[in-house]
Amino acid sequence: MTTKVKQSPRERLLEAAATLTYRDGVGIGVEALCKAAGVSKRSMYQLFESKDELLAASLEERAAAFAAGLLPAADDGRSPRERILYVFERVELQAGAAEFRGCRYLAVQIELKDRAHPASRVAHRIKADLTAFFRSEGERGGASNPHLLARQLILVFDGASARAGIGADNLTGLIAPTVTTLLDAADMR
Repeated sequence: MTTKVKQSPRERLLEAAATLTYRDGVGIGVEALCKAAGVSKRSMYQLFESKDELLAASLEERAAAFAAGLLPAADDGRSPRERILYVFERVELQAGAAEFRGCRYLAVQIELKDRAHPASRVAHRIKADLTAFFRSEGERGGASNPHLLARQLILVFDGASARAGIGADNLTGLIAPTVTTLLDAADMR
């Protein structure tokens, strides 16, 4: 018999913030967050300076899982072109899940108009890291303009994620040909 380790109040708050903000948006109230976590407001404010800091910490905590769920392993033997296509295969796969609501980092960027907001800063950095991955693979793959290609790919990523997240489109059979066209136009190998 295995015993489950009880989560700390901090862990419960981070989990509640991740779950509720992904489902309902960043406007979720402190009361709802605390209720979902089974933590008093007083405890929350002892653990986090503000709700904004809690949201930022929750996004930061999920950044590694976000990257692991999308990016191929560093030395996986794929070509740079295949590594980029892998990311979009993962997006298509994730978008097929009933609970998919799009990219949580894009949603935060859209909802929080203040780029100085702690959660917005985390979201922008995570998305910049993904753009940097595309640029790096573009450089390695001999793309004619790796910077432009990276910007185009993040545009496709965000658009596909948003459209699938709101149920406006099914990505099956749509995303790979779109990305392939961009890779071909950039002379990507």
